[in-house]
Amino acid sequence: MKMSKIDITIGITGLNNTDNPGPGVPVIRGIKESEVFNPRIIGLAYENLEPGVYMEGLLDKTYLIPYPSEGTEVFLERIEYVHSKEKFDLIIPNFDAELFTFMKAAEKLSSLGIHTFLPTLEQYEERNKSNLPEYGRKYGLSVPESIDITSHSDILKFDKDKDFDYPLMVKGKFYDAHIAYNEEQITSNFNKISAKWGLPVILQEFVKGTEVNVVALGDGKGNTIGAVAMRKQYITDKGKAWGGITIDDPKLIEITHKIMRETKWRGGMELELIRTNSNEYYIIEINPRIPAWVYLAVGAGQNLPEALIKLAMGMEIEPYTEYKKGIMFVRYSYDIICDLKKFETLSINGEL
Repeated sequence: MKMSKIDITIGITGLNNTDNPGPGVPVIRGIKESEVFNPRIIGLAYENLEPGVYMEGLLDKTYLIPYPSEGTEVFLERIEYVHSKEKFDLIIPNFDAELFTFMKAAEKLSSLGIHTFLPTLEQYEERNKSNLPEYGRKYGLSVPESIDITSHSDILKFDKDKDFDYPLMVKGKFYDAHIAYNEEQITSNFNKISAKWGLPVILQEFVKGTEVNVVALGDGKGNTIGAVAMRKQYITDKGKAWGGITIDDPKLIEITHKIMRETKWRGGMELELIRTNSNEYYIIEINPRIPAWVYLAVGAGQNLPEALIKLAMGMEIEPYTEYKKGIMFVRYSYDIICDLKKFETLSINGEL
C-alpha cells in the first residue's frame, strides 16, 4: 500500500537562474521529485527579475524580501510577515551572503515554528576563505596558502614580499575568482571584487591540476548523509559549471567523510578541490550550502534536497552510500514568455 505524502510549506531563496545561477531552482526540482513530501513552495526573491519567479509550475507563490544588508530587523520583519500569510514549516536559504543572518536568527525562527538546518556560526566562520589555511592545518588537509588584502598598500606589500608567486587567484569573500599574473591584474580584480562583495579580498596560491567538486550533506553529528563527486566539463567566464559529470573518485569521497566526521558539519556543503597530476588533493573552497549543480546529485540517485528536509524536520533518515557514475548535466538558457502584469504585480505589491 502506497503511503500518502506529507504536506509541507517551504520558503526557498536563490531563484536567480542566470549565468551565475543560484541553487534555488535545482533545490526545488529535487524537492518536487520527492516520494515523501507534497511541497508547497514559496519563493523568496531579492529581485523582481529572478527567472525562477516566472518559471511555470515551479512556485506556488512569490514574495520579495529585502537584502540582509538592509539590516537584520528589517529582514526578519519581512520573513515574519510572509510567515503570517503562508505558515512556513521550513526555510532553505541558498546564498552565502544571507546565511549569516539566517544562522543568527535560527532561534527566533524556531520560536515561530520555522525550521532550518544550517551550520553553526563557528563552523561557518572557520571554513571561510580567509581562514582556509588554518582550517587545513587544524584538520590535516592540503590547502593552498592565501593572504587577505584590504587596501592597495597590501597589494604593494605582497608584490614586494612575494608570499607566493604568480600566477595566483584573486577571490571575493563570498563569490568571484579571477587569475592574476601581475600586480596590475591583482589591482584591477581587487577593485572589482571589493566594490561588489566588500573586504577582505583573498589572494590564494595557484595550484595546477583538474578541478573536482563534491556536493555533500552532514547531519551535524559527524555523519555524511550523502556525497556526490563531479568534474566540470564546461566552465563559464564566471567560473560556474555549465556542464559536469559524476566521477568515481574514492579519495575525494574519503576527504568529504573526514571533513564531515571531524567538523560535525550541519547542512549542505560544496567542496571545491584541485587534483594535481601527482594525485594530491588541495581544497580551494568550502561553500557552506547546497551548490547550484545539486540536481546532478538527484539525477545520480541522491536526492539531497529531500534529505535536507528530513534532517530539518527531525525525521529518520538513512544515509546514501552510492551514486551513479558517468551521469552528465548540461545547462542551457531558455526564454520565458510571461505577461507584464506578473512583473508589475510583484514590483508594486511585493508578492505574486
